Amino acid sequence: MKQHKALLAILSALALLGFAQAGLADPAPVPTVNKGDTAWVMISTVLVILMIVPGLALFYGGMVRAKNMLSILMQVFVIFSMAAVLWAIYGYSIAFTEGNAFFGGLGKMFLSGITPDSLAATFSKGVAIPEYAYVAFQLTFAGITPALIVGAFAERVKFSAILLFVLLWFTFAYLPIAHMVWYWAGPDAYTDAAAAETAGATAGFLFQKGALDFAGGTVVHINAGIAGLVGCIMVGKRLGYRKESLAPHSVTLTMVGASLLWVGWFGFNVGSNLEANGLAAMVFINTLLATAAATLSWVAAEWIMRGKPSMLGGASGAIAGLVAITPACGWAGPMGSIFLGLVVGAICFWSVSSMKTMFGYDDSLDAFGVHGVGGIIGALGTAVVASPALGGTGVWDYVSNAVAPDYSIATQLINQAWGVGIAIVWSGAVSFVSYKLVDMVIGLRVSEEVERVGLDVSEHGESAYHD
Repeated sequence: MKQHKALLAILSALALLGFAQAGLADPAPVPTVNKGDTAWVMISTVLVILMIVPGLALFYGGMVRAKNMLSILMQVFVIFSMAAVLWAIYGYSIAFTEGNAFFGGLGKMFLSGITPDSLAATFSKGVAIPEYAYVAFQLTFAGITPALIVGAFAERVKFSAILLFVLLWFTFAYLPIAHMVWYWAGPDAYTDAAAAETAGATAGFLFQKGALDFAGGTVVHINAGIAGLVGCIMVGKRLGYRKESLAPHSVTLTMVGASLLWVGWFGFNVGSNLEANGLAAMVFINTLLATAAATLSWVAAEWIMRGKPSMLGGASGAIAGLVAITPACGWAGPMGSIFLGLVVGAICFWSVSSMKTMFGYDDSLDAFGVHGVGGIIGALGTAVVASPALGGTGVWDYVSNAVAPDYSIATQLINQAWGVGIAIVWSGAVSFVSYKLVDMVIGLRVSEEVERVGLDVSEHGESAYHD
């Protein structure tokens, strides 16, 4: 009898528990964190640091004269360090928290509220990575972008002026454009059409416009390239430009730098997938093929136009290919990537050999000619190579969890043009104002005497080489 009463009590308790749970909504699933994804994002972060120091530093350093080698190394090294600290203080919060369509909020200033248990969304529903890993990965993008700019006015700008300019430009150009292009609520917010509309309204301006930029065609390359163009025009030409030899002092080091950039770029592009999966593998092969194709294209164009293929041309072609595939790498197919590389190699060769002469600006190391022009070609070309009819992936619809039907190259081209146009206008305006302010406060350009002696000794009291 006692056993029957005990059984009856247990059954009653279970029934009551069942009724209680029936009245509650199912708890939201906890996103899973995969150690492989986390490891890949952290490795990618290290690879992007390799791109900057020493990759970019050596690539640019080899192209200047020996008396300015150390100044370029110093500029890249310190800009990266400065951007890293600014990113932690307020950069991450402005770029990657909800605010308005152009700027994020300040809720994560000083990385407030982020713990080892904090998660960041990936591009798959229910999959996340540690937020600290995401913060560090995006830090490297914020670090390399302003460092790219210095190539446009190398050998003639004060170190102090560069640092003050970077502070202004990082805050008012890089952060808002990163927010406009990359900030969104994450895939888990897109449960149905109504939720997608609500989530979309909180995204960055260019994300809402449908502009695709997988790893930084607009955020990094057009953004920096335009800043470089404005800078080299406002600063003026180097002494002796077109009158005396300003040839690179070490194409060998430029080749080493370009090679480190190529290797590190796999972290840049493939890491932007945030997961180690099949799509990441596609991004990997796209990055490899576009770069190889652009190298061949630039070398061939140079061979035809100048009679001899140069190592400097090969290295520059590789960077042009890397730049162009950056926005497209997550949507192009392998053959589309080769096509994009072939196009950008030839056009960027023309931009640095003919267009620069035509307009008469001194873009010392072709920051605009490669990054600006290559970024524009890549951003617009993304609309073409992403087409499923041409081997691309199309655009993913997170509501239906399938590729969106009826992909239109023309429609996507308009979306991409929004991204290109906003990046050009925004970066151009911020750059102009920032250079003007710096020039008024401390002056942009070194004296003629300092420029002739070289920035290494005059600005830093050191020499890259000793007799």
